[in-house]
Amino acid sequence: MTAPPSRNSGKIVQHVNSYVNPLPHNVGFSFFVVYYTYYWIYIFCMDFSLFFNDLIEPWFFEHGFRLIFLVVALFIAQRIARIAIRKSVQGYTKHAYKLRDGKAQEKREETLAGVFLSAVGVVIWVIGGIMILSELGVNTGPLIAGAGIVGIAFGFGGQWLIKDIIAGFFIILEDQYRKGDIVKIAGIAGEVTGVNLRHTILRDLDGTEHHVPNGSISIASNLTKFSSRANIDISIAYKENVDEVMEVLNHVGKEMAEDEAWKSKFIKPISVLGIQDFADSAVVIKVLGETKAGEQWAISREFRRRVKNTFDEKGIEIPFPHRVVFTRNE
Repeated sequence: MTAPPSRNSGKIVQHVNSYVNPLPHNVGFSFFVVYYTYYWIYIFCMDFSLFFNDLIEPWFFEHGFRLIFLVVALFIAQRIARIAIRKSVQGYTKHAYKLRDGKAQEKREETLAGVFLSAVGVVIWVIGGIMILSELGVNTGPLIAGAGIVGIAFGFGGQWLIKDIIAGFFIILEDQYRKGDIVKIAGIAGEVTGVNLRHTILRDLDGTEHHVPNGSISIASNLTKFSSRANIDISIAYKENVDEVMEVLNHVGKEMAEDEAWKSKFIKPISVLGIQDFADSAVVIKVLGETKAGEQWAISREFRRRVKNTFDEKGIEIPFPHRVVFTRNE
């Protein structure tokens, strides 16, 4: 309620008018406006003070501190959960993946931590939201019951989503692939930039981002798990001496594996397996080398460059299709 004007307000106005009337018109009007502005500001402040003392202050001391405590407690709980999950995942990966390199451990750690942090964060804030609504006076019983009914309806209508979540759970549990791996799933090849219970995110060589539901993945091919292989076919002309070419290829592979810039990427040097095929215009020789995970493409490109330069130096012909045309003399 608005506080009634003071009994002395009329005397104050008369007292002010006794000073205002002798002044020039403009100055007196200005003084009048300033005074009444101050007067109504004072009345408003009195009303707000009464409103704060009667309503806001009791509610704040009864519920406000609890709400502030709840919000702070939720942030602290999320922070503690984040630290605990990180520490637990680090300990697990170091024990379970001690025979793998640090990069594999890091990929697995990022994948597991991301999934667990998302799940725990949702649980914490759902529970906290219900507690906050309860503190605000909202009856949360019907909300919880309604959520159960929605969950049942969602179970019937969201079968594809449930299928995605179950498939995602086994993908992560079985460590089929992790964040940072190069994989081929659902006919798409690319780097795994994100994986969770519902879908996998791939980015291909062109930079296109693909979102693949986990339930649609029937075959997952991981191209960078544990180790990789440089699998290369080299074609030479039929006129070349195959044994000499094989020696040249073995020498190029050994020389590359001993190079300071490349030897850390090799597990086994590239060497000749044998003749792979007799093609229409070439003899195809298969070479194979074992590399660290994800290094096979760079090593294959460098090996081909060295082979081309070596073949040019030694005069070994890399064939290309020829067409011979015979003309009949009439």
